[in-house]
Formats: sequence, structure tokens, C-alpha cells
Amino acid sequence: MSTPRATLALVSVALLASWCVGMFGRGYWTPDEPRESDLSWRMSWQADRAVPLLAGEAFCEKPPLTYWLAGASIKAFGDAGWAARLPNLFYAIVTTLSVAWLARRLAGTFAATVAAAASATFLLSYQVAIWLASDAPLLAAVALALAGTHAGFHARDRRERLLGYGLMHLALALGFLAKSATVWIVPVLTLATLMIWERRWRELARWELWVGLPLQALLIGAWVLSVYAGAEGVAHLRVFLWNNLVGRFAPVDAPANLQYTTGHQNFPGKYLLEMPVYLFPWTLLVIAAAVRAWRARAAITHDKMLILRWALAILVPALIVLSMAATARNIYIAPLLPGLALLLGWWAREASLAPGRGDTAAIRATVVLLLLATLLAVAIIFVGALDAGNAHDAPGALAAASITLLGAGVSLVLLIRAWRASAGLQFHTALLALLVAYCLLLTGPASQAYRYVDRWQDLAATGRELKSDLGAAPLLLIEPDETTRAWVDQYVRTEVARAPAPLGDSEAQQLVAWLKGRGQRRALVQLNGRAMSPLLAKLAAKLGNSPEALPPAPPPWIGAAHLRIAKVYALPNGRRYFLLASMP
Repeated sequence: MSTPRATLALVSVALLASWCVGMFGRGYWTPDEPRESDLSWRMSWQADRAVPLLAGEAFCEKPPLTYWLAGASIKAFGDAGWAARLPNLFYAIVTTLSVAWLARRLAGTFAATVAAAASATFLLSYQVAIWLASDAPLLAAVALALAGTHAGFHARDRRERLLGYGLMHLALALGFLAKSATVWIVPVLTLATLMIWERRWRELARWELWVGLPLQALLIGAWVLSVYAGAEGVAHLRVFLWNNLVGRFAPVDAPANLQYTTGHQNFPGKYLLEMPVYLFPWTLLVIAAAVRAWRARAAITHDKMLILRWALAILVPALIVLSMAATARNIYIAPLLPGLALLLGWWAREASLAPGRGDTAAIRATVVLLLLATLLAVAIIFVGALDAGNAHDAPGALAAASITLLGAGVSLVLLIRAWRASAGLQFHTALLALLVAYCLLLTGPASQAYRYVDRWQDLAATGRELKSDLGAAPLLLIEPDETTRAWVDQYVRTEVARAPAPLGDSEAQQLVAWLKGRGQRRALVQLNGRAMSPLLAKLAAKLGNSPEALPPAPPPWIGAAHLRIAKVYALPNGRRYFLLASMP
């Protein structure tokens, strides 16, 4: 079943627009992005490129490929969020094209279009694509490795098999340099599962499968040797290759700050319970696909159901392995999403050929879901516009409201079109209308929401203000988290001292000693609580709370350490920092 070129062009434009808004239309957001930004910025000029540096100290959670590419972009285009995320557009395109190629080989052009669009717009995969982190290149490497695996496993001749498995090894090597050995989980388990399923034991004896292994060893080994040759190389490699891999599956002998099993606790079925959120807005379509696949399970062994075998081989084994780990985060299962995209592509092909009642109901329910999401987005933007109006940004608020209404209006027309098309069993038209409506939601209303979130997250502005206030005075950070260390390093200065939080009299006296021993020094500390934007302050006042009384009182150790509050830096609905100075 073919797909018209106009449809492919429209899908491409819709995806590209949604990516560009998410990647280039906002600043750095917590959690993680300020830290990743500092790591990338440091990589753009640091001498040793083997080990990423956070505020000048080795940060060995992930290998450096992500920071190499983001750092190169920063060096070429400047230190801005869009520049750091520019490689993300490449990762997203590689992921989408790899899934499209794989689905096309397995089930035709229409299935490939649906699978590619789904893999790019699942809520989790979209988050991975636009977020400055190592997960985007990891997902691209996994998708590319799966495409190579298919080309090698189903090759018609030796040359095709060699090229396919060679591509698999290259993708796995690059994925390792992005996020360590986690890149191997999905492709290796997929290939092993297919070998067992199809009883293709002879595949293990093919030299083409193994000839690319030295390429992996060469690329990975070169980086490992570079780390080993540096200062504290053995300790760094232990963190890279042991604590951050085995340490996420089970407790290991490591310092408290490297005990990853203490956070993001896993439990049986956690991923399955959270899966509907990860797959938004296509959750109901995936459920319909799973129901149809279950009914067709007897035919899965036939060649026409090859795409289902691949989908299950990608999904099931890796999900079982990840469910056994001590830690669980949503991004851990992002590499499984190509399997769900293949499942959805197969469903779209089968449902368009032989539509069922459940298929139509799933499309209509998705129309309602997207309608509710659009109305919620409009409400959020208008609340934000009202808040911005209170902050004397009425022109910007009016522009945001206008763009939001325009995008919502077009989305509403498309959703009506999808509803009517599903009634006439025109699934091609219905799915295209749903995709474009969702991409409009990710471009129009989302782009305006980003403007407000940027104000709550603008640590760069806080950094510039702090730098101006400090002048040449030295600075001490009191128990800074990774985010604080990152933005101070990137926007204020690269040389600062750190101290633990003084919680009692003895710690306060120690802080006094630090200050005296280093001369006149100012200290910065983040305190709990959030500064209110004008709208929330008014709402709080109407509820009987004075906005001025809402921030918590300064802790007693400030006075015990003979410090005074020189200035408070507060982002609206965001972080608050106190700049402390020695009393005269």
C-alpha cells in the first residue's frame, strides 16, 4: 500500500516544526538541562575531551559523545540553548528514518509512515528528542542498530549481510560512547530472540555477524584508553563502566553519591502502569493494536506477520530485563519505543484493509483525547497570559493568546475531519488529521507555554545578575546541587569554593572560619520555597495569605554564622537563592 508524496511531505513538515519548537524555542529547564548545558559548554573549550567536567570536576555518569557534539555546536554558534540542542535535530531525524526504513521493509510504505510518525511523537520519544541529554543519541543509535540488524538478518546475499551487520556494530559503538553499554540491551536481545523464534542457529556461525566487532572494540577502546591515561583514570572508568551500569540494577560498593539504587525505586509492573502516559496521545491506538495482534497471534509465525515478530522481539525481552533493575525511570524504556511504533504501523495497515469496530472507537477516542488536550492547553496559555499581563507584558500576552487560538482553531478543524473520516472508515485521512492536529498543539500553544516556563527557569538571567552584584568578590556555594554548580560555573565564574550546609552551631562556626580564612567572601545558598508570580500572589492574598509572608523564614544558622542576607534572587514560581555577606 503506497502513500502519496504530498502526505509524506505534510508529515515531514509537521514533525520538523514540532521538533524545532521544542528544541530551539526555549531555554534550559530543570531538571538536568542546566547540568548538561554546563557539561557541553565545558567540553567546547576544555583540554581533555575524554572525561566530561561539571563545574571543573569529573562527571562520569555518561561517556562524552553527547557533550562532544553539543560542545562543537556551542563553539561554532555560541552558548545558547538552541545551539547546544542543534545535534538533537540530527538524532531525531536518524531515529525517525531508521524506524521508517525498518517498517517499510517489514510492512510497506503506509505502515512505515505511521510507525515513523508515532516514533517521533510518542510523548516519551518527543521528550527524549527535544531534551539536552544523552538519551536522544542513545535512541538514535538503537534505532539505527535495529535497522542494520534487520538488513543483516534478512539479507539476500553476503554483501547486504555484511553492510547490515556492519551498520549495527557502528551504531552500537556510537551508542556506547553516548550512554555506555545500555545501548546493547535492545538490539542484542532482539537479535537473540529472533534467532530463537525462527531457529536460525546458523546465524551465529556467519562471519559477517562478527566481523564488525573489532570496529566496536576500536572506537570504544580508544576512548577507554584515553580515560585510563588521564589522572584518576581507573577510578573514572569504574564509575563509567561499573557504578553507572551495574549500579542501576543492583547495589554496588560505591560512595553514597554514586549509589544509584537509592533513587527512582523500581517495582514489578511499574513500566506497564506508566506506559499509557509515555505513549500519549497514541495510547488508545496502541491498545487497539495490541488487541488486534492478540487475535492474530496464531498467524504471527507467517511471513506476513514478520513485523509483529520484530515488534515483540524489540519489546518483550528488554522490558523484562529493565523491570528487574533496582531503578526505573521513564527514559530507560525509550529504546523500546521503536517496537511499539512498529506495532502501530502494522495495526494501521491491517485496520485500513479490514477495519473493525474497536479500531474506529480507538480513533474516535483519540480525537476526544486530543480535543481535551487542546482545550487544556488553551486554558493554560490564557492563565499564563493573564499572569504576564500583571507583569506588564500585555503585548506579549496578547500575541501568545492569538497564536494559541489560531493553532487551537486549526486543530479543532482537523479533529472534526478525523472524526468524520473514521466514520467513513477512511483511516488514512483520519490518522493524518490526528497527527497534524497534535503537531499543531506541539508548535502553536506549546511555543507560547515555553515563553512562560522560560521565565520560571531563567537561571542564566540570575547568573548574570549575580555576576554583576559580586564584582571581583569571591564566592562560596553552600551545599550546592548539580544545577546550582552548573549555572554558577557557566554564567558567574569557574572558580568558586563549596561548603556543606551549616545546620547547627558547630557547622556555623566552621563556616565563620572558612569566611575569615579566605578574606571577605560572599556565600550563595538555595533555600526551599518558590517565589510567586503576580497572579499566584494575588490568588494567595485572596485566600487569606499575604504574599510577603509566604517565603519561609531564613534558617537560624545564617545569624549564627554572623551573616546577613545581602540579596534574594527569585525566579517567578521557580528557585530562590540567598546571597549572604559577612556582617560588619
